[in-house]
Amino acid sequence: MGRHSLPDAYAPEERGDASPRRRRRTIAIATLLVLAVATGTGVAVKGGLLSFSESCEDSAVHLSLAASPDIAPAVRAIAEEALANEVRSDGHCLDVDVVARDSYKVADALAGGGEAPDFQVWLPDSDLWLDRAEGLGTGIPISPSDSVASSPVGLAMVPSASQRLGWPKKTYSWAGVVTAALTSDKVRLGAADPARSATGLLALTSIAASSGQQGGDSDTRVAETAKVLAERMSDSDAQVLETLARSGSGAEEGNPKRNQAVLISEQAAFTHNAEAAGSGRLNLFYPKDGTPLLDYPYTLVDEEKLTLAQSRAALRFMTLLNDTDSRAVFARYGFRPAGGEAENAVVTAAGGKSPQPYAASAAEAPSAKDLQEMLGMWTITVQSARLTTVVDASGSMSTPVPGRGQSRMDVTKESLIQALTQFTADDEIGLWEFATTLDGKKDYRKLMPTRRLGDPAQGGSTHREKLAAAFAGLQPVPGGATGLYDTTLVSYKEAQSSYLKGKFNALVILTDGSDQDEDGISRSALVAELKELADPERPVPIIAIAVGPDADREEVAEIARITGGDGYEVSDPAEIQAVILQAIMTAGQNGRAAQE
Repeated sequence: MGRHSLPDAYAPEERGDASPRRRRRTIAIATLLVLAVATGTGVAVKGGLLSFSESCEDSAVHLSLAASPDIAPAVRAIAEEALANEVRSDGHCLDVDVVARDSYKVADALAGGGEAPDFQVWLPDSDLWLDRAEGLGTGIPISPSDSVASSPVGLAMVPSASQRLGWPKKTYSWAGVVTAALTSDKVRLGAADPARSATGLLALTSIAASSGQQGGDSDTRVAETAKVLAERMSDSDAQVLETLARSGSGAEEGNPKRNQAVLISEQAAFTHNAEAAGSGRLNLFYPKDGTPLLDYPYTLVDEEKLTLAQSRAALRFMTLLNDTDSRAVFARYGFRPAGGEAENAVVTAAGGKSPQPYAASAAEAPSAKDLQEMLGMWTITVQSARLTTVVDASGSMSTPVPGRGQSRMDVTKESLIQALTQFTADDEIGLWEFATTLDGKKDYRKLMPTRRLGDPAQGGSTHREKLAAAFAGLQPVPGGATGLYDTTLVSYKEAQSSYLKGKFNALVILTDGSDQDEDGISRSALVAELKELADPERPVPIIAIAVGPDADREEVAEIARITGGDGYEVSDPAEIQAVILQAIMTAGQNGRAAQE
């Protein structure tokens, strides 16, 4: 790459197609850099830090960068060459140690807070991990900036399978190519777990969006696709590649443990094809309704704790990753430029071929809400849910929601009915309501048992239909107060006693206030009892949702976390549907991590 000595105020040029959110990040980083230059240059000159007479060994600034495993080798090559060529920041050589870390593990660790990480820069494979890392805003802060590379997500097939689907001449939408793969002589399709893989999640979200364009019952089609993918799911992108048939032999392609098609990135196909030969190589379909991009955002971690030298060196390395020489290195490893422009050599090596629309504009990135809902759907589809829903029916639920012309209860009911559509016939859901002395001396009343939504009910209907009617019939109790603690304890005991192995068991509690039952159990006593009851062998996380300004999220969060769940806050009850799905996904991930 040659010797570099660019001014530290140099920043990557802003691309015209950058999203508003990404531009804001770029501006924030650039502003920090300018401030660093303004405040640090005088100190650097006084201390002799701008001198180039020192050897690299004596003057190097050491940084650790945690990178997604797919891009880590390319970034490591750039970092090693930078050190060999004495690339400097304010006279300090850049010594960047690149470590490969799974993006989902880093995101979860940052969101959880705890010990300070052992790296100063993070390079995940997708923007979507930034939202997970930020979580509820109580974790370790991050400062994201521009992308340094990109790779589109597509559907790769072994030659025999792709030929049956008319590759490369026939083009498909996301929904079309997946449907064709699953119905074409039973092509076995594999994918990485969307809860751990940006590739898997972006692909599944694209399939859902494409199915929605077809009309009809798209939710059912997506759930069916998710079920099929779950049967052949791998934990990581690297592992899903290992499931492919290794040759075109009848024994390999007929092996039920081998896949003929996988949802992977272009870069993953590029790497696979570089080592494969003949019938072991992959052909790549680029759906015509747009391929989402892995976008590799460069992110500073806990920036306020970085020294001035570390902060400036980290930003200097970011500019280096965006220069012409580095882009050439990324291309050699199968990556596109950050803007997503097609590189013909990369596409060809990855298995792409015209007229597949590999040069088309990338699909619009899904919103954080879309991704949360898809993860929630994935969790409850892959592992059927068993939920007991406990709804506050105290008098305060009649309070009007500002700007909506409806009460808290009215909007809550609508949101619950909408959330119900996301569950399958195998999911089990029940309903309780609570307010002080609602049923004699009891603060709670059981309205619907926790049963399969597809089970028949009286009158020729199903449990789903009866439950929807029960949601619709919820009404605030005039003068009723919030009997939260007694209800939580009793409903938790029942949910735990009826625990079903193999399902995602949880208790969902919605309340708009704090406990007001003076004759009930105390908060400290409730906490103590839940600690005694919580059983990792029979996990029943509480998902506690504080509705409106009078509810105390910290109170319900403290109670919920004892059981492996968490507390959430919504200012508008209309947000309940998305929060339930997000909470299910998070609790499901926590439960799986605890079992590993």
